[in-house]
This record gives sequence, C-alpha cells and structure tokens, in this order.
Amino acid sequence: MPTDDRLLIARSRFEASAWSDAYAGLSAVDHDEPLDSEDLERLAIAAHLLGRADDEIVAGSRAHLESVRTGDVARAVRTAFWLALSLFNTGENAQGGGWIGRAARLIEETGYDGPESGYLLVPQAIGRLKEGQPAEAFAIFEEIAGIAERFGDKDLVTLGRLGRGQSLIYMSEATQGVRLLDEVMVAVMAGEVSPRVAGIVYCSVIEACHELFDLRRAQEWTAALTRWCDSQPDLMAFRGQCQVYRAELMRFNGAWDDAQGEAERARDRLLRPPPEPAAGEALYQLAELERLRGASAEAEVTYREASQWGRQAEPGLALLRLSQGDVVTAARSIRRAVAEAGDDIGRATLLEPLVEISLAARDVGGARAAVDDLAEIAERFDAPLLRAMATRSDGWVRLAEGDTEGALAVLRRAWVLWRELGAPYEAARVRVAIGRACRLVGDLDGARLEFDAARETFVDLGAGPELMALDRASGLDSAASPAGLSPREVEILRLVAAGDTNRAIAQALTISGRTVDRHVSNIFAKLDVSTRSAATAYAYEHGLV
Repeated sequence: MPTDDRLLIARSRFEASAWSDAYAGLSAVDHDEPLDSEDLERLAIAAHLLGRADDEIVAGSRAHLESVRTGDVARAVRTAFWLALSLFNTGENAQGGGWIGRAARLIEETGYDGPESGYLLVPQAIGRLKEGQPAEAFAIFEEIAGIAERFGDKDLVTLGRLGRGQSLIYMSEATQGVRLLDEVMVAVMAGEVSPRVAGIVYCSVIEACHELFDLRRAQEWTAALTRWCDSQPDLMAFRGQCQVYRAELMRFNGAWDDAQGEAERARDRLLRPPPEPAAGEALYQLAELERLRGASAEAEVTYREASQWGRQAEPGLALLRLSQGDVVTAARSIRRAVAEAGDDIGRATLLEPLVEISLAARDVGGARAAVDDLAEIAERFDAPLLRAMATRSDGWVRLAEGDTEGALAVLRRAWVLWRELGAPYEAARVRVAIGRACRLVGDLDGARLEFDAARETFVDLGAGPELMALDRASGLDSAASPAGLSPREVEILRLVAAGDTNRAIAQALTISGRTVDRHVSNIFAKLDVSTRSAATAYAYEHGLV
C-alpha cells in the first residue's frame, strides 16, 4: 500500500481514538520513511495514551527537533511542554525543567506570541499549589486563562479553569471552586478538549471531590471517567487512577471484595514500568482493606509500600497500631500527621482518627479539641461526609465525658447521616456506640438490638477486628452463649442443627446468603469443628436445640 494511504489510515485511527492501531500504523510508516513533525506529535500522543512512556519521549523529542528545523515554533513549544509534563509526572523533574527552559528560550529568541506561552506557565502554577501557595497559583492560572481566551485555545482554557478551581478550593472558597470544576467537566463531557487534557481533568476533578469529601460528585465523575476509559479499550493512561477511585468508593459503600479486586488491578497497572506515583494510593487502599479485615501483618507491609511511593501511611497505620493495642505509638503518629497537615482539607481526614486514638489514650480533652476543630471545618466546607464524621466524633466524646443522654441524641443523628451516605461499616460503628450508651442508661434490650445490628454488618463485611471488639465490649450474652457465640450465631446454629441449608437460613432470617456463609464460618471456628454434623452434635450436647 502506498505510504500516503497508510498514513491516511493511521491518522483516521488516531482521530477515532483507536490508539493501538494509530501507534502501529504511524510506527510502520516511520520505519520505512521518517514522519514529519505533525505525525511524530500524533505518534507521541498515542504512545502516551498507551502507557508507552519511553516511546513517547523518543517520538516527542523527534517531533520537537523536526519542528525547530522547519521553523514551526508553536509545535516545537507544545511538544516540549507535553514532554515536560510527562517527565514531571514520573518524578523526573530535572529533565522536565530542561524541556520547559528550552521551550521558553525558543519563545524568547523568536518573539513568538501564541497560546503555547500559556502552557509553559502551567507547571509553575502547579508548583505553587504543591508548595501551599494557592493565591499565587490562582494568579498564574488567571494569566493562563487570559492567554487562552485571547487565542481561543480550548485545551488551555480548560486547564486555566481547572487550575483556578483547584486554587479556590485550597483558598477555602470551595463553592466557587467546585462551580468552576463542574464547568470544566461539562466541556470535557462535550468532547471539546483533547484526550490528554480530558484525562488530566477527570483525575484532577475527582481528586478534588475526594479532598472535599463530596461523595456524590466523586461517584458521578468516577462513573463518567469509567465510561470514558471503556470507550477506548486500549487506553492505558488514566485507567489506573480510575480504578483507585472506584476501589475507594466500593470500600466506602461496603463492597469490600469488589474493592480489593479493583485496588489490586490498579496497583498492578500503576506499577508497570515505568511505575506511576499513583501506585501509592492503590497500595494504601489495599492496606486499608487488610486492616479492616484483621490482616495486620499484611496491612503493615502494604502501608510501608504505599509510603515508599509517597502516600502518607496515616491515618491507616496509626489506626492499625491502635487495633494492635499500641496506643502510645498510635497517638504519636496521628498527632505528628495532624501537625504536618498543610491545610484544612488535609487535616480533616486525620481529625476523627485523632479523636478515636485520643479517647483510647484517655485524653478526653485532646479528643474534644479535635472534635471542635473538625466541626468547624465541616461547617466551612458544608460536606455531608465531614458532618457525619464530626457528629459521630462528638457522640464518642460525649460518652467519654459522661453525657450519656446527650451522646445518644448525637449518635442517632450520626447514624442517620452515615446511612444516607450509604456507608454500612461506618454506620455500624455508630450503632456500637449507641449500644454502649443504651447500656449505660440501663436499656439492655436497646443495647442488645444495636449490638446485634452492628454485628450483622460486621459479619457481612468480614470486619474481623470490629467483631472481636464488639464481642468483648457487649458482654450481654456471654453467660448464655457457650464458646463465645453471639445471639445471632446461636440462632443460626440451631437452624443448622435442624438441617436447614445456608440458603434456607438466609430466607428464614431475611439476610443475605453471604452473611449466612460468614456466620457459619465463624461458628465453625469458635466451636473448632469443620462439618455441619459436628456443629449439630455440639448444639445438642450443650442444650442449644
């Protein structure tokens, strides 16, 4: 086939977002006859979206040099910018800075005036954000937006708005910031920007939603990112971040098995050479699931791996130390993390764990101060998740302060908030606290109901440490339940002894089959038996039937 025809096909595959076909076609033509700067730029973009970082650098560098040779300053500067951005994202800051400097010198030497000069300001503005200078970053993004509007460059317009939205959020102007981010997402959803910019926007906006504890937006935009990735089956860039966000939401919503699978896929994808820093977040999500399920040794290793990739191990590692009974180390770690938090958003994620650990350390005053701080941040950001955290923490502290009736009222509000957020594990933890409060006021029936409801959720999720803590804390039926069986486990053991299948038990008790499976597994473990017939014999021997 003639070269021109092969090029036309490769370009059409590029426009159709068929990145593998475009890359293969352009590479094949380049092998026979060197591509011009425009097609080399296409080759670099396709390589980037396929996750072929080394090939992107080679193609992008050639595109830049060919553009310089032919006097195409705009393309030369643009390719240098994207090379720099890719290098910055993989931690190769010296090389990235070199490309930015080279592009800036080219503009200065030629007197070029175009939108590309605005692109070169983007790394500078991002640097200000990372340094904790959002006002300075906002000013630079304003300048970027002005350049973008003057030249009508939609990609640059979008990056300018995205940056201003992020800056406003860190300037505690969350409402205005989110409004800009929503506007940016509309442009992306309408297909007004290039694929590279679309991916940057998706990930940045979803990250901002998580930082703002705006679960509704996070879920909405994560679903949109998933659809965007799925529309390009061979897309590799951005897919790992998408899986991390999905894993976190799945864990929050109680789908722990699904969350683990998604986090493992994200980890594997992000650790492929060259590995991406976002691998740290995937590892942290895995560590959280291991901690919640009681795999302490595995969780500790995974938290440390996440830390090696730049993801702070707190609050997870501090909470792991708390579950291991090392309250002193947990307190030191969480207090250090809170002290180092650079802004309200970063501190807010740590304050409820600080409350929990402070109460375990019998530092009620410190816990109260953390609750007040969290409540103030929740009021300022008006985020339902923050309100739920602040309300639950307030209930915990009221219990410790001896205000049992006040704690009951606050905790019941907290349970409603967590239930509305669709967070079964967090809601169950509130019910444990409500049960403790009921017991303190002498309402043992109410306490039993709360403990049983919480236990049901913990069994369904496989939250081993919470189950053990609940069995120790409740103590309502220890005398009547041999082998430490809970009331629900006794009920299920009786049905097992009657010959019912797990499916029949689930129907009789109106619970899920998975919950019954976990109950039966726990019963076998507590009785030290391995068969239903042995469990049945135990039930008859101990008068449970």
